[in-house]
Amino acid sequence: MTGENRSVAPVSEWKDITLVLNNELPMMPSDISSEGPVKDPTFNRFFDVDKGDGVTMTRIEMNTHDGTHIDAPLHFMKGGQTIDNMPMDTTVGVARVIEIEDNESIKVAELEPYNIQPGERIIFKTKNSPHVYDKRKDPGNYIYIATETAHYLVDKKVRMVGMDYLTIGDNKQPANIKEVHDTLLGAEVYVIEGLNLDGIAPRDYELICLPLKLEKGDACPCRALLRPL
Repeated sequence: MTGENRSVAPVSEWKDITLVLNNELPMMPSDISSEGPVKDPTFNRFFDVDKGDGVTMTRIEMNTHDGTHIDAPLHFMKGGQTIDNMPMDTTVGVARVIEIEDNESIKVAELEPYNIQPGERIIFKTKNSPHVYDKRKDPGNYIYIATETAHYLVDKKVRMVGMDYLTIGDNKQPANIKEVHDTLLGAEVYVIEGLNLDGIAPRDYELICLPLKLEKGDACPCRALLRPL
């Protein structure tokens, strides 16, 4: 689809599917995170014009996997590609939102009717949205990507996978978290985690989502926007 023959949606149709960065940011419990010790992110307004300072400035301290973020292969793969080397069209272009009905995990049987094609950007909307972010550190059970599904997506040669929780794997199953990440990132399928898909209907969208240019980054926070095509 070219710019010449595509009808452009009004600006008001852009949907922000990014989690807000603040001191109440939802995060994985540190005692069950597969990513090692986790420190609460902090956003400290150390100068504030509203309090009489000459300027407003904020100091941010956070994990590269806090909030809505993109995982690069280096996150799990030795010598893997880094976030600053991610091709920009990985997360910019047409994306398909697929709504998952399963109450446990994203399984191959539910995906087969969608006829996923090579090069697609796939975003899974599950029953995680929006309640999974209500509890800051322990959402309880949530929908995740089953191990065999990760292999299926790689076999389908997808370009990108996005999902509505802070990790694509089950944090109660370390083997699942490792293999799902190893499988996707090992095939250089970049992963967007921490999307808020509340109110997003399953269909095709234009996606704009780019990380900060973090040198040799294993991941990085991003801003993700969708608008219907």
